[in-house]
Amino acid sequence: MTDTPPPSPPAIGDSGAPPRRKGPLSFLSGALTAALLAWLSLGLSRRVALHYALHPPHYSSSIAQSIATALKTLIVGMAFLATFSFAFIALGLALVFLRSLVPGSTPEPANEPEST
Repeated sequence: MTDTPPPSPPAIGDSGAPPRRKGPLSFLSGALTAALLAWLSLGLSRRVALHYALHPPHYSSSIAQSIATALKTLIVGMAFLATFSFAFIALGLALVFLRSLVPGSTPEPANEPEST
């Protein structure tokens, strides 16, 4: 008699069936969510940029002035980076949504290269 361990139980949520593919509604909801976040981020970015334009940092120490300017640049840059990141994600998901509506647009699985 061999000492083989019993088979492990299936993972939670793993029914043994192949994974389901995402549908067009999933892509559309993701694109709309990302577009909403991009729009909100744009409003925040504009307010941050306007705040720093109206209230520039003024310090007597050149080191403090340099740090404040660097921090201002970092904050404004990160706000606009979030805006454009969400916008590009929304654009990409919208394109995937449109592609999923075209019949026969599902890619075939890639074949493994043959060894010679």
